[in-house]
Amino acid sequence: MSEQQRPEAETDAPVFSPRKNGQAQSVSDELAAWMRTGWADTERRDLEPVEQAEHTARRRARISAAFPGERLVVPAGQLLTRSNDTEYPFRAATNYAYLTGDTSDGGCLVFTPDGHGGHDVVLYLKPRSNRDNGEFWLGGYGELWTGRRNSLPEAAELLGVATADVRTLPDALRSGDTAVRIVRGHDAELDAIVDELRGDADEESRAKSAQLDSDLGVTLADHRLVKDAWEVAQLQLAVDATVRGFNDVVKALPQAKDTSERFIEGTFFLRARVEGNDVGYGTIAASGSNATTLHWTRNDGPVREGDLLLLDAGVETRTLYTADVTRTMPVSGTFTDTQRKVYDLVHAAQEAGIAAVAPGRPFTAFHEASQRVLAEGLVEWGLLEGPVDRVLELGLQRRYTLHGTGHMLGMDVHDCAVSRQELHLYGDLEPGMVLTVEPGLYFQPDDLTVPEELRGIGVRIEDDVLVTEDGRTVMSAGLPRSSAEVESWLAERLPR
Repeated sequence: MSEQQRPEAETDAPVFSPRKNGQAQSVSDELAAWMRTGWADTERRDLEPVEQAEHTARRRARISAAFPGERLVVPAGQLLTRSNDTEYPFRAATNYAYLTGDTSDGGCLVFTPDGHGGHDVVLYLKPRSNRDNGEFWLGGYGELWTGRRNSLPEAAELLGVATADVRTLPDALRSGDTAVRIVRGHDAELDAIVDELRGDADEESRAKSAQLDSDLGVTLADHRLVKDAWEVAQLQLAVDATVRGFNDVVKALPQAKDTSERFIEGTFFLRARVEGNDVGYGTIAASGSNATTLHWTRNDGPVREGDLLLLDAGVETRTLYTADVTRTMPVSGTFTDTQRKVYDLVHAAQEAGIAAVAPGRPFTAFHEASQRVLAEGLVEWGLLEGPVDRVLELGLQRRYTLHGTGHMLGMDVHDCAVSRQELHLYGDLEPGMVLTVEPGLYFQPDDLTVPEELRGIGVRIEDDVLVTEDGRTVMSAGLPRSSAEVESWLAERLPR
């Protein structure tokens, strides 16, 4: 990668000086003048609105109605430095992308009260890089370095919302004395401007301001709990690509045995990049006893014949909706008797959990159903002392189950986590909600409370489930779930 150039001192027509290997390079007047000329007019293209434009407009209207008379600030976030002058890959803040359909960095959506009970909504964006001052070819973020940005008129047409130059945003925010709420934590400069506007002088006023911002984030999460038809379709695209990624991994298992878990991670990542934006979270490719570590993302262990491979992965679409699927499979293609015993119990627990997903049922019902099946099995095996109701009341099964049985899914892998508990954790399921059902059993390698044959076995089965008007749809049904189905799947795809 070429080193990014940084601007030197400005003149009346500032010229950015290139830097190479940390050293500034001179730009002759003749070169600077020549680079300003000879370019075709590419300021405006005819663009079709993004698919979700009608949906984002409706979402903005609902948020506007929820906060009459208040200015709302929803930033996209900024690039973050990885090292020196290189950045991490950018991922737009979820609420910003949800309300705009835009996934570029540095933008901000602002709702300004219009005096009639509604809002004027403006999307502040970076304009195209300037061809008069050299930024487009010398600046580290110019379009010859990072690609052409949409012009502001193009962005307005594409996204279906008025646009303005983001460099004017600080002055725009400082104008007027309207109460302001901001989705905090994504843009430090905008957070500071809002703090400046509030001028909170004591702890009590700062706490009230923090609550204003928190309530904005909670309200946005509440609205995102139920997915519209377009969002469901995006999630299905993510799930379908994820299914293909799992099939890719099965075919690559022999090569993984010659290398490590990272071959599995890389194989799935290739599918994610080809068909989507990225992975929705760090892939867990855990072989052998690594599967007993819930968030094993080092992915540097060996893939051995006779071990189980736990793969937890999801493709994120270009519109930032993610799948979240887990399968546990025998590397050899066949479960041992002990592995099958554990797997079949987890599968039975998942079947019970999925059956408990339906509109009007409590969100907690699928977790309770799955945990009961796991507890019954652990008591039957003699690992826990019954009765089962006592085990569940005391939570004793958690030594081996560790985590909850699922979570909401959408633009975030753990979606809407800050939504009101009465709508989410302690609420009822509604059609359009999407959640994971993912029970697991994890017998740690050093756990002396279980027989030696169980130690080091970790099994999780996870599917993405849409709540429908009359029940549920398993969106990830394209992958096998029972132990017999998994063995058939592997037999069909493993190289012979």
